[in-house]
Amino acid sequence: MSSIPARYRPHLDPQEFVAAPAAGPDERVDVGALFVGAGPAGLAGAIRLAQLLEGAPAVRERLGEVPVAVIEKGKYPGAHAVSGAVIDPIALRTLFPGVPDSELPVRSRVEREAVYFLTADGSVRIPTPPTMRNHGNLTASLSEVARWMGERAEALGVTLLNETVAQRLLVQDGAVHGVATGDKGLDRDGAPLSNHEPGVEVRAQATVLAEGVTGHLAQTLVERFDLRGPNPQVYSLGVKEVWEVARPLDRVIHTLGWPLRGGAKWREFGGTWLYPLGEHQVSIGLVVGLDYADASLSPHDLLQEFKLHPLVREVLEGGTRHERGWGAKTIPEGGWYALPRRLAVPGALLVGDAAGFVNVPALKGIHYAMWSGILAAEAIFAALVAGRDLRAPGTLDGYDAAVRRSFIGRDLHRVRNVRQAFGAGLAGGGALAGLMTATAGLFPGWRFGAEEDAEHAVAPSGRVYAKPDGVRTFDKLSSVYASGNRTRDTQPNHLRVRTDVPEEVGEAWIRMCPAEVYEWGTDAAGKRVLVVNATNCVQCGAITAKGGRLTPPEGGSGPEYVIT
Repeated sequence: MSSIPARYRPHLDPQEFVAAPAAGPDERVDVGALFVGAGPAGLAGAIRLAQLLEGAPAVRERLGEVPVAVIEKGKYPGAHAVSGAVIDPIALRTLFPGVPDSELPVRSRVEREAVYFLTADGSVRIPTPPTMRNHGNLTASLSEVARWMGERAEALGVTLLNETVAQRLLVQDGAVHGVATGDKGLDRDGAPLSNHEPGVEVRAQATVLAEGVTGHLAQTLVERFDLRGPNPQVYSLGVKEVWEVARPLDRVIHTLGWPLRGGAKWREFGGTWLYPLGEHQVSIGLVVGLDYADASLSPHDLLQEFKLHPLVREVLEGGTRHERGWGAKTIPEGGWYALPRRLAVPGALLVGDAAGFVNVPALKGIHYAMWSGILAAEAIFAALVAGRDLRAPGTLDGYDAAVRRSFIGRDLHRVRNVRQAFGAGLAGGGALAGLMTATAGLFPGWRFGAEEDAEHAVAPSGRVYAKPDGVRTFDKLSSVYASGNRTRDTQPNHLRVRTDVPEEVGEAWIRMCPAEVYEWGTDAAGKRVLVVNATNCVQCGAITAKGGRLTPPEGGSGPEYVIT
C-alpha cells in the first residue's frame, strides 16, 4: 500500500507564531536592525551593515544603542551550519577585500575536479557539466566559516545573542516590528522549572530573516503575508561526514547514479560528493530529494553504503571519521518559481536559504546567501540615509528588485525548470536539463509545475542496509553523538507530527530521519503508534518537508557542529 504524508499533517494555528508587540520600554530589548540567524546570510548582512554604519555616524545613531544585532538559536555561530562545501568566494572577497585567501576561513582552492557515474561496484568518468565546474572556487567547512564571520561581526560592534530562539513574529498594522524570543527552563509539559527564563520582545526597525532552510519564522512570514510563489518549495536532505585521511585528495569529486536508483518510479534525485579539506581531511556526503517514493529509503544509510564503493574506499583507506565530523541538513531546491512573490514586507526581509536561493544544477547556495545578506544591508542603509521609516510600505522593496537583477536572480532564472525536470527520472531529466542549460533556460518556454514533497505517495520497497561496522560505517545514534548534540531531554517537544499515521508514512519518517528521532511503539490500548524522541533531533528540517513541522527547541539546543 501507499499513502500520502501530506494527508497526515498536524494541526497548526497560523496565529500561534505571531504576536502583537505589547511590552513596554522597560520590558523589551530595542535594536536597530535585527538579523535572525547567524549563518552565512545573516552574518554577511550584519557585517555589511556595520561596515556601512562606520562611515555614517549620524545614521548609526538613529538605530539606537544596539544598532545591529544577530539572534542565533545555536550555542554559537555555525553550531547548526552544515554544507559540503565548495564556495564561490565573490561574497567573502567583497566583504573582506583586504584579506588574502590564506587568511579566509577556507581550506583549499579547487584546481582539479571529476564527475563519475556509479554502478554498485564500478564507475565511469563523465564530462563535467558546465553548471558544475568549480575551478577557482574554495573548499571549506561552513561551521568554521560562520564562526569566523561571527568573530568579525563582533569586532565591528555587532551584538550576537547566542542560544536565543526567535519564537514569534511581532506584527502590527501590516508591518513586522521584531520577534519574541522563546522561554528557557520549561519542562516537558511547558511548566516553568526553577531555572526558568521567560522570553522577551526584541523590537527592531528592520528584521532580516536569515534562519536557513525551513526557517520557522520565514514560513510564518510567507503564510502571514501571502508570499507563496507559483510553485511550492521542495527540498533535499544532505548527510555528510568529515574524515581524517592518510593521503590527500587532489580533486573535487561528484557522482551520479548508485546508490540512488534512476527510474522515474522511485523519484530518487541526488548525488554524492568528496571534497578535499586541505591535505589531511575529506568531506564526504550524499544528497537526495525529499520527493522520493520509497518509504524504505534512508539517506544516512545510503551514505554508509556509498563509503563501501571501490572509488570511495581508495580515498578513505587508512582513515578515520572525525570525532565531530557528522551532520545533516535540508536544502531548498524549488528554484526560481518557488521563491516568495516578494522578498520584502514592511519591516522585514527574507535572505539566504530562508528565501530559497539555491542553484541546484550548480550545487551552490552559500555565496547567494551571503550576497542576499549584503543586498539586504545595503537596502536598509539606503532607506536610513533617505530618512525613511523602515516599517512603512514600500521602503524596503528595493531589496527585492536588487536580488532579482543581481547574479542571484539571473542564475536562478536560467535554471528555473531544471530541478522539476528530474521528475522524469535520471535519464529523461538529464536530457531535459541539458537542453535547458544549452538554451539558458529558454527551453521549454513554460513553467514546469511541482508538488510539495509530502504530496507524493510513499510505499516501502523492503530495501535493507548492511549492519554498520563502527569502523567504516556507522549507525545513526553514534552519528548523533558525533554531531555534539546537547539537547536537554526534559524540555517540551519541538516536533509537530501526528503519531496515528499509516505504516507507510511512519516508516518513511523513521527511515528518512538521520538522527533516529522516530520509532514504532504502542499506546496504552496496545495500538501501534509513532514515538518521537525529540532529544535526538539535529534540526535538519526534513520532517517539515515530508509532512510534519519543526519548530525551535529551547535556545542552545541541538547540534554543536565544529567542522561540518
